[in-house]
Amino acid sequence: MGLAALALLTAACGSSGAGPGQAAAAPPAAARPSMLTSLSAGHGAAWAVVEVGGSRAEHNNFWQLLVRPAAGQAWRLATPPGVADNGGLVATGPGSSSSTTGPGSSGSGSGAAGSGDGAAPGLVAGFVPSQDLTFSPLAVSRDGGRHWSPGLLPSGLAAAASALAAGPDGRLLALTRTGVQLSGSNGAGWSPLVSTKALAASPAGRSCGLTGLTAVAFGSAGAPLLAGSCSHPGVTGIFFQSGGQWRMAGLKPPAGFAGRPVTVVQLTMTAPGKLTALLAAGTGTGTGRDLAAAWLGDGQPWTTSAPLPLGGRKLVSTAAGSDGSAGVILTGGRAAVIRPAGGATATAAWTSLPALPAAAADLVLGPGHQVSVLAAGRTTVTTWLLSAAGTSWSPGQKLTIPVPFGSSG
Repeated sequence: MGLAALALLTAACGSSGAGPGQAAAAPPAAARPSMLTSLSAGHGAAWAVVEVGGSRAEHNNFWQLLVRPAAGQAWRLATPPGVADNGGLVATGPGSSSSTTGPGSSGSGSGAAGSGDGAAPGLVAGFVPSQDLTFSPLAVSRDGGRHWSPGLLPSGLAAAASALAAGPDGRLLALTRTGVQLSGSNGAGWSPLVSTKALAASPAGRSCGLTGLTAVAFGSAGAPLLAGSCSHPGVTGIFFQSGGQWRMAGLKPPAGFAGRPVTVVQLTMTAPGKLTALLAAGTGTGTGRDLAAAWLGDGQPWTTSAPLPLGGRKLVSTAAGSDGSAGVILTGGRAAVIRPAGGATATAAWTSLPALPAAAADLVLGPGHQVSVLAAGRTTVTTWLLSAAGTSWSPGQKLTIPVPFGSSG
């Protein structure tokens, strides 16, 4: 099915009113994290998901994919054309492999920005269904979003930053509204891996009191990893399959999370064999929660950071880098970044950033220790660069986004 055909189907599903083919409402399980996110590679390539436009209620919001091919190069719009994106957009890439994974391509990879054509990152993009749509169009690029090939996930993607992952031989993992789907080699054909209900009923799911799934990723050996929210305090819900059974991955939350339930907000393979997770402690989806980062190195045990108290603020967006760095934007124009500790016994600590520019949507980490912000307006995205002293922001590139207001009403 081509992108044009998908666009016609999407438009046909854009009418108001329920019908036999209407998408089922998302289950009232664990709330999933924002889709606003960015991912950076060591050579400076990066991609970011932003939201521009107007009212979501009037379907005048539009999710966009931006790409920076390499350090020192300008950001550019790379959203796959011809598909309605009001419901949301999720992206993933093949890590540091030289090949792009996904439908129509081959090679091994992960969730990080990689090198599909020279320095340009390979990408897989998925669209979260909106209005009456019941499936998710997919698109794959081997050249950093300059050209796209179409694909299709029969089920609807979940609205979460880590809802899509690329793995060895082009296999894809997709978190849907009811469970997880796994594609075959080169993204061909989809089959159910496990439903959320079945995983919650398994011994591993019961041991954490699983209330919902929030993220998917591939482990170092290409095995699927699933993550979610646990109702039992002091347990982190990251699962892998072994011997036909689902098992816990053994990540213990930091001591500061003791006595509180834990949600895995994001799970990203940032380089082959290396995972970065973002954890949230506390009940509900609003105030009163702490955050922490966790890392798994190839052949090494999990390590966790010191908690980041939110002080009543809410999480707006997340960022990850190939060096294991992580960042978050919080409500009230605040943000913080963290990098793995250097010593074997050291505990990584968060660094608060100066007050953000207005409308800050995404942090971008790297190259090196560089930090920048993407601020999203109705029809523009402006980049801001953190000073070398880490005390102020200076404006940089400004992109104009062609927003088709009224096209999805």
